[in-house]
Amino acid sequence: MSQVKLIECPRDAMQGIHPFIPTEVKVEYLNNLLRVGFDTIDIGSFVSHKAIPQLADTAEVLARIDLSATKSKLLVIVANERGAEAAVQQESVTYLGYPFSISETFQQRNTNTGIEGSWSRTAHIAETARKAGKELVVYISMAFGNPYGDPWNAEIALHWTDRLVNELGVRTIALSDTVGLAHPEDISAMFSALIPAMPQVEFGAHLHARLDHWKHKADAAWNAGCRRFDGALKGYGGCPMAEDDLVGNLAMEQVVRHLEDRGIRTGLDMQQLERSLAMAATVFP
Repeated sequence: MSQVKLIECPRDAMQGIHPFIPTEVKVEYLNNLLRVGFDTIDIGSFVSHKAIPQLADTAEVLARIDLSATKSKLLVIVANERGAEAAVQQESVTYLGYPFSISETFQQRNTNTGIEGSWSRTAHIAETARKAGKELVVYISMAFGNPYGDPWNAEIALHWTDRLVNELGVRTIALSDTVGLAHPEDISAMFSALIPAMPQVEFGAHLHARLDHWKHKADAAWNAGCRRFDGALKGYGGCPMAEDDLVGNLAMEQVVRHLEDRGIRTGLDMQQLERSLAMAATVFP
């Protein structure tokens, strides 16, 4: 059994790229990723095609990928009620992900509503997912600070996390370092506070970092008890709604090697991981 849940995020890797990646290329790449053995693949999104044109073909991709030889579960991102209604129609999707920001500015930029409006939206999406037999994963965006000068402290993050869990019944929450601002001590403090206080919740780390800064962040989350990590091969990605200068995801292959070197079993097919790495270099410009 794997000792860690790894969520590979090609959706996050692709969303900010401007040249459209042909659907058939996406399907081939995703089929490679599905054979690696990741717990979950964050595979696409049901959001406005104007906002994220790169992922306008998510429904077609889902119809064409090969799920016959994988145990990986699929997650798609939604940004509003309409997206949630479309996403739950996809039989192959297990998880709906929603970015709930504790930065007012980023919530407006990312989903065209403020924090209070986002709360109402999250409640609707949670109910939509529940009725369809899907699970909701909430990403606490800007969990470790923001570049806009919006108020931030750990108490704000804890307040909204507590409400998501106790009022909406959310059971999977990923703390998101959306633009790579988090310091290891902040990551450690947040997970150390939340994990013991809410043992019924699976807390994940969706961290963004420069290639030379990722290890301290990942170790801080692991040492504080986090066992769920998002990443993307080669560290591609970043949120196009956050800043002009994208800060990429944790490079999944580096995370995997680091964990394995520490004796932590990932359960991945390492040969298939190398094949996917080779293909990633041809998929992304």
